[in-house]
Amino acid sequence: MQQPGILNQLRRMSARVGKNILLTQAAGGNSSIKQGDVLWVKASGAWLADAETQDIFLPISLSGARAALADGNERMPLAPGHAASPLRASIETSLHALMPHPVVLHVHSVNTIAWSVRRDGSDELAGRLDSLAWHWLDYHHPGLPLAQAVSESLAQRPADVLILGNHGLVVGASTCDAAEELVMEVERRLSLQPRIAEPAADDTLKQICAGTEYRPAPDPVHHSLATNPHNLSIATKGSLYPDHVIFLGRAMPALVEGDDLAALAARVAADGLPPSVAVLVRGKGTIIRTDASAAAQALLTCLALVVTRLPFDAAVEYLPPAKEQALLNWDAEHYRQQMTARR
Repeated sequence: MQQPGILNQLRRMSARVGKNILLTQAAGGNSSIKQGDVLWVKASGAWLADAETQDIFLPISLSGARAALADGNERMPLAPGHAASPLRASIETSLHALMPHPVVLHVHSVNTIAWSVRRDGSDELAGRLDSLAWHWLDYHHPGLPLAQAVSESLAQRPADVLILGNHGLVVGASTCDAAEELVMEVERRLSLQPRIAEPAADDTLKQICAGTEYRPAPDPVHHSLATNPHNLSIATKGSLYPDHVIFLGRAMPALVEGDDLAALAARVAADGLPPSVAVLVRGKGTIIRTDASAAAQALLTCLALVVTRLPFDAAVEYLPPAKEQALLNWDAEHYRQQMTARR
């Protein structure tokens, strides 16, 4: 079946948002548009940045998706008359289906995340988001649990803006342009100045990486996680949001004085964990595995952009170990990682 012209609007908006590292990273974030009983939603593992060059949207039965949500079922049925697809609908499809807006846009904005990981985040945003119809939701596991929490919240009071604790931002609007503009309005209100950090000690990092499976991290902002002591303290105490866990693991590991990569790798292996994607070298910079995916590199950039926006006196809310484990054991995320790796 020929795809509707209305989908082109979603493609153009999604590609613009997907290419903005401050809004989305790798396969993170998703978008949708409703047309009658069809919900066109991004496929799991697809990158919004590819929206104009690849077919990344799936036609889902809107009424079927809402019925599945009511039944506590995460399987989203394709709209009648559309051919079967090897792709899966976004993990957040039920969230898109329950929101009444024609267009829904979910992003992992670094400014929003920097507020959403703070224990005082909800209180601090009250004034900044005044005049907008918005809700704050504490962290819920992505997918059905999050959608159920959003459904309960919207039943209390309608909202166009959702701030998801330890996760990101969701907006609903009448058109694609309006959704994008609402995201940018929230961005303007929540904008935070990043903390400046010392540059990397390139020669030292190269010496540490010599003969190993690591190399100095490619993005200069990566090194801010290690060269500033406050940034390093935040990054090594725990994980902040789902994609942090999925693509980078739990708390970022750091080399201590007199330590080396072999000793660190032994400690990680003793804990039953896979090799660290990236390692912070205290005061020197960040190193990353030579086989690290583009998604992992993008999420390392995201982490640095978030951490450098957290003030010195912020009380940070990390994901509990049980929540981290639920993400690491989740089949839907394993699938998303596989699809991202094939990009």
